[in-house]
Amino acid sequence: MLAACALCACGGDANEGTSRRTAGATTDTPAWRTDSVARADSAPARAVRDTAALRVEVDVTRRMLHVVGAQGDTVARHPVAVGSTKWPTRTGTWTIDQVVLNPEWTPPDESWAEEREPRKPGDPKNPLGRAQLVYDLPRTIHGTNDSTSVGKAVSHGSIRVTNRVALELSELLLSATQVTGAADSLAAARRDSTRKVVVDLPKSVPIRVF
Repeated sequence: MLAACALCACGGDANEGTSRRTAGATTDTPAWRTDSVARADSAPARAVRDTAALRVEVDVTRRMLHVVGAQGDTVARHPVAVGSTKWPTRTGTWTIDQVVLNPEWTPPDESWAEEREPRKPGDPKNPLGRAQLVYDLPRTIHGTNDSTSVGKAVSHGSIRVTNRVALELSELLLSATQVTGAADSLAAARRDSTRKVVVDLPKSVPIRVF
């Protein structure tokens, strides 16, 4: 399987930075990537995508994330960490178009990150944890190695979940959008936390943050 990469950033979170925007997909089959970061300014235009039969809803006030099925049923429900008063989580509607397993982190150009060092996949100090759902860079939903922060307003704007939940959400979205070879790549990423895998979803997953 192939690969490229997306980054968000968080040391608290959301304006936790990233060095790129989501890379465009030009076919219905997603490109799996495990190498270097793709750049938006050099990427081809994204093809129009179908919409998945589920959506993600994040209630910032209640600090809860819901995955809602096609019939309006709740498929999954998890507590999240959200932005602090100084770095609030942005509200609005977008689509999740990319999933990154074992992401790497590049410090953003923000005052709080001036002395932070980049972190490779698998680094216990990597603020992105084990997986990342990309919807509005630098804002993403991502895992964290500090599970005690979940349920609190402590991030730099992004939405944090535990690493276990981040991987479960990744699996759910890859399955729902019918990503080819998803099970094998997920299993490999779970076994080796240093192996970064990025996939452009063949169907967009709506997300509302409110």
